[in-house]
Amino acid sequence: MTTTQENPSLMQGVRRYGAGAGGFFRWWKQALLSWLPLRWRVLFGLASNRLLFSQVGDQLRLQVQDAEGLHEIAWLPLPLAPAELDAVLGNRTGKLPRWLLLPAASALQRRLLLPAAAAERLRDVVGFEVDRQTPFTADSVRFDARVLERRADGQLDTELVAVPRARFDAALAGLGGLAGSLAGVDASDASGRPLGVNLLPTEIRRDSHDAMRGWNWALGAIALLGIATAFWQVLDNRRDAAEAFAKQVEIRAAQARAVAAERQQLVDIVEGAAFLDRARAARPTTVEILDELSRRLPDNTYLEKVGIEGDRLLLIGLSPEASALVGRMEGSRLWRAPALSGALQPDPRTRLDRFSLTADLATAPKPAASTGAANGARQP
Repeated sequence: MTTTQENPSLMQGVRRYGAGAGGFFRWWKQALLSWLPLRWRVLFGLASNRLLFSQVGDQLRLQVQDAEGLHEIAWLPLPLAPAELDAVLGNRTGKLPRWLLLPAASALQRRLLLPAAAAERLRDVVGFEVDRQTPFTADSVRFDARVLERRADGQLDTELVAVPRARFDAALAGLGGLAGSLAGVDASDASGRPLGVNLLPTEIRRDSHDAMRGWNWALGAIALLGIATAFWQVLDNRRDAAEAFAKQVEIRAAQARAVAAERQQLVDIVEGAAFLDRARAARPTTVEILDELSRRLPDNTYLEKVGIEGDRLLLIGLSPEASALVGRMEGSRLWRAPALSGALQPDPRTRLDRFSLTADLATAPKPAASTGAANGARQP
C-alpha cells in the first residue's frame, strides 16, 4: 500500500514568484501610483505620458499618449526642423519623451510561450528566436518583445515584434533632424494604438525626463515616510495600551486560572483514562486496522485518506481495481459490511479510479476468562 500527498498550489506559487524581486517591486510601484489622481501624477512627472510621431506621406502627425488614451495635437509638413517643432509644442508637451510610431503593416508579430525566468531578460531571450520565428536574421531586423499574459502555471505569453532594418532606417531618415531626439520607436496595432515595445537600439536612445522628477520623487518619498511613521506611532500606542490592560487582567485572574487549571487537569485525566479504557475495549486499535488494510489492499492502490469516526471506517483513494476492493475487505474480524459509498470517478491525471469505501468497525469481544475473573472479583 502506498500513500501519496500532493500540493499543486504550492508548486504553482513557487513558479509564479520565482522570477525574482524585480517583478514584485514593479507591481508595488504601479499599485502605489494608482492611488494618486491623474492630475497629480502628471504634475509630479509620474505619469508615463509621451509624444508620438507618425509619418503619413509628407506630413508628420503629432499625438500625446496618456492614461486616458491618444490625443491628436497637430499635423506638420515634412521636413521639419527641431526649432520649428518646439515652436508648435507647449512647454510641458515639449518635455515629454518623443517616440516614433510605425504603422501596423511595417511590423511582424509572433506569439511565444516562455518560462517565467525569461521576464528579467526578455529581449535577450527573444533575440535567439528571431531566426526561427521570422524569415529574417537578428542582424537584419529591429526587434523587441512584450509580455501579454502571465499564465497560472508561471509561464509567460509573450509577443515578438520585428521590423526589417531597411524599413526602420527609412522611417528614421524621414524624420530628418528629429530622429536624434527620439527616446524610442513603437509600432501600432490594427486599431492604431501603440503596442508598447521599443524597437530603437539601446545605444541611440535618448532618455528625456523632467528635470524636477528627482525632487518630486524625493518629496513623495518623504511624504510616504511621514505617513508611515504616523501610522506606526498610532499602532504602537494602541499596542502599549493593549499590553498594559492585558497585564492587569492577567494579575487579577492568575489565582482563579490556577485553581481552574488544576481542577480541569484532574477531570481531564480521569475522563481521558475512562474514555481510553472504553475505546480500547469497544473496538480494535488503529495499528491493527492499518495492519489489516496493508495486508488486504493491493500494492497498486493509493490511499488519500483513512478516517475513523466513531464506529465507522472511511477509505478514500485511487486504484486500478477499485470495484474489487469490497471483496478484498470482506471477511475481516476488525470490520463488517464494507461497501462503496459513491460512484467510481476516473482520475485523468493518474488514469486510476477514485473510490470512497466505508465499513462498520466490529466491537472487540471481551475474553471469557477475564469476564469470569471480573465477576468473581465482585463476589463477597
